[in-house]
Amino acid sequence: MGRLRTNSRLAEDLLIELDRDGGVPLHRQIEASIRTSIRAGRLRAGASLPPTRTLAAGLGISRGVVVEAYQQLVAEGYLASRSGGYTQVAASMPPAAAGVGSAASMAAPTAQPATRRVDFGYGRTDVSQFPRAAWLRSIRTVLTSTPNDRFAYLDGRGMPELHQALCDYLNRVRGTLAVPGNVVVCSGYGQGISLLIQVLARRGARRIALEDPSSDDDARVLAGAAGLEVVGIPVGPDGVQVDALDPVDADALVLTPSHQWPTGGVLSAAARAEVIRWARRRGAIVVEDDYDAEYRYDRSPVGAMQGLAPDHVVYCGTASKTLAPGLRLGWMVVPAHLVADVTAAKLLADRGSPVIDQLAFADFLGRGEFDRHLRRMRPVYRRRRDALLDALRTHLPDLRPAGIAAGQHVVAWLPPDLEEAAVVAAAARHGLGIQGVGPFRIAGAGPGGLIFGYAILSESAIAEGVALLATAIQEVRGS
Repeated sequence: MGRLRTNSRLAEDLLIELDRDGGVPLHRQIEASIRTSIRAGRLRAGASLPPTRTLAAGLGISRGVVVEAYQQLVAEGYLASRSGGYTQVAASMPPAAAGVGSAASMAAPTAQPATRRVDFGYGRTDVSQFPRAAWLRSIRTVLTSTPNDRFAYLDGRGMPELHQALCDYLNRVRGTLAVPGNVVVCSGYGQGISLLIQVLARRGARRIALEDPSSDDDARVLAGAAGLEVVGIPVGPDGVQVDALDPVDADALVLTPSHQWPTGGVLSAAARAEVIRWARRRGAIVVEDDYDAEYRYDRSPVGAMQGLAPDHVVYCGTASKTLAPGLRLGWMVVPAHLVADVTAAKLLADRGSPVIDQLAFADFLGRGEFDRHLRRMRPVYRRRRDALLDALRTHLPDLRPAGIAAGQHVVAWLPPDLEEAAVVAAAARHGLGIQGVGPFRIAGAGPGGLIFGYAILSESAIAEGVALLATAIQEVRGS
């Protein structure tokens, strides 16, 4: 049963069944049915019920019977009358009783995590800055001007308007060689890499290489599930070490070349050329995860690898770090020989991404709103990054920040006398959420480091968090 959000729902939404021969007055049956639904959690607090006239017409009874039932439930405190004649489930109703209602309500209670004073969690963007007014204008444009046939089933690749808008943007800003016919719209990077792995596995791929360390749990888990072996390629200060590629004999390589995650290294021009030569020799695919290239502060733009070899590189982009992850908007620029297979996999997965969101984003891009949003957000994130670096210099000068020129996170390498896991545990005891680099290593070896996500924190919270970390590290050293 769907949730009741307005008072215009049909009577059938309440699932009221009347027994006209049962001897129980009809208004009592209606009362009992609604009362049971509220107690079971099927009608949530604040949900609006149909108008008495609408419910009566749907049940084929007189309006007075429904009015009497509603009045009794109002008197009992189950319902509340609102101005304008609306009737809603009372906001003060207690939650559904144990053993009744949704699966979530029946789950065993779980221990709540300790409250964190500051959380340097990575991979988050400040969704409070989402450009709602501009997005609403695009939604209105879509709803008032889109031809009817655009709301029919899709071909799997997505909307042509978004294909063109993405190509215009990516070719202008990221230096890609994208053509509309090679763009596939997906539900974020997670779905995109899933589709690619499925296609590569069906085509006989045996091994996929990931940067080491890497946050790409999606690729690691999905590749294993598809029967592919996962190998790690060590990462140096400037990104993946290309001289380690040949020995692993991989069929695909997943890279974050413009801002390696998590170390922040930028793959040099010479290294990029060598990766392309490797891919051509092997007949391999390079998956370019361009997750946060739009946010740069102290360096010139670094073009996408896809522009060097569009026949061997799959370019993956997403709105998750720039607008909001909840949009679930992602895109791939796929080599021509993979387009049909990736499109078929997308169709099989979900029949295509939502039309209105795609068209809204196409309009948003075309009107320059995306560029304006990025220009507004870069100085916001830069100030937060600067606050982090200042605090580290003040409180923890022996930590070595890396990857600071771009993105929404910084890695700080620990001195040899500090053990990563001990620092993370001590920080948690002081109410600080922070993760180490260790859990993201494939081979499991390497220097200790901490990952500072700063995108959603105020400058004062960042300073407080680093001060807490300094206290925690002092505790570790003292013990």
